[in-house]
Amino acid sequence: MSAREGALRLRPRTDDGLARRLARSAVETEAGAAIRTADVPGWLAERAGAQRFRVTRIPFRELDGWSFAPGTGNLVHRSGRFFTVEGLHVHTGRSPHPEWWQPIINQPEVGILGILATEIDGVLHFLLQAKAEPGNPTPVQLSPTVQATRSNYSGAHRGAPVRHLELFTDPHRGRPLTDVLQSEHGSWFHQKTNRNMIVETSAPVDAGPDFCWLTLGQIGRLLQADNVVNMDTRTVLACAPVAYGDAAARHDDTEVRSWFTAERTRHDLHGRLVPLRGLPGWDIGDWAIEHVPPRYFRVMAVSVEADNREVHGWTQPLLEPLERGLIAFVTRRFDGVPHLLAHARIEAGFRGTVELGPTVQCTPGHHGPGAGPAFLDLVRSATADQIRYDVVHAEEGGRFYRAENRCVVLASDAAPADPPPGYRWLTPGQLTELLRHGYYVNVQARTLLSAVTTGAVVL
Repeated sequence: MSAREGALRLRPRTDDGLARRLARSAVETEAGAAIRTADVPGWLAERAGAQRFRVTRIPFRELDGWSFAPGTGNLVHRSGRFFTVEGLHVHTGRSPHPEWWQPIINQPEVGILGILATEIDGVLHFLLQAKAEPGNPTPVQLSPTVQATRSNYSGAHRGAPVRHLELFTDPHRGRPLTDVLQSEHGSWFHQKTNRNMIVETSAPVDAGPDFCWLTLGQIGRLLQADNVVNMDTRTVLACAPVAYGDAAARHDDTEVRSWFTAERTRHDLHGRLVPLRGLPGWDIGDWAIEHVPPRYFRVMAVSVEADNREVHGWTQPLLEPLERGLIAFVTRRFDGVPHLLAHARIEAGFRGTVELGPTVQCTPGHHGPGAGPAFLDLVRSATADQIRYDVVHAEEGGRFYRAENRCVVLASDAAPADPPPGYRWLTPGQLTELLRHGYYVNVQARTLLSAVTTGAVVL
């Protein structure tokens, strides 16, 4: 055997100890923690007070570097980078909405959502950042170590470098625990993708004052409070390769993948980008792009002043929902094994037409009693002893203005064992297995799964 052949020894395909280490981190809420959980809200308030961050609504004419393009009327940046606001024409051929038009954010570049992990006193900790975003309902929330678009980290904004970025772009700086491309909001983004990463390092890290190390268990406790942990942190943690011990399920994994593939092939959805100017049913005004009459969401503009960002001031468009949404998983035990009722949802902005969402994902204000999606009334009528989780979380504050969802997990034996077409009972382990691959589980379902991953909710 040559020296080179001796160096190329095989290694185990999986790390059997990682699930155990994640499980230990999930139960550690105080012992061995770098900061007490009860002190985190005060630390976030202190970091918010240490920086100037002011967001002001402005008319479109005051946008700096942004304009409506001649011809199409699309809202674009002069650099050709960041994102554009364009029109989308969607055709499904199915009731109740066989066809519609809407504005949509087109951001083809892939961003990085990365959380750094390290062992402190033998327990995995995760480095989160106190970060302000212009659309946050509470200015500062716990974000990933790195949360950046390609335009940000390639310097298109001409600002300071993104702190800790090299730990996620240099493969020799750390060991990936998870690394997968995932979609974002399919109703508001056109085929938007982010790289969701957790990277472990054993090297010393100069974190800086806006960062803190937390265990999974601590993050779970913080996920029980409204608007503390941001969307980007939630989606990354949902992808963590935790083990649930659910070796048996209503459907084996091959059946689940076959069902999902069939769902993708049976839906006929066509969405194509069209000019924003003249978009049917929408009006471009001085202050907003709005549906006529006002409904769903609007596109507006803001001016931002910030001390503690790569750029200290900028203007940009934001998408503003008009009402709070609802996302909910209905759960039920079969032979003692907890299952979640997943819905194969079509959304116009998905790359693959269909992804698995929660049991209910909608804006409740659009639907009266007895109307709306399946299981909405079941969620609305849930009693206190059925509800396992009920928290308000904000969506991505870099593109959406004060977009919030009521996030619910409830247990109900009234949910049918054999659900209607498009729904399937899956265990948390089956959903986690699908999250090893991209474009299976949507961002709303990932928010709820992050609460399960971190122990914020016990099924």
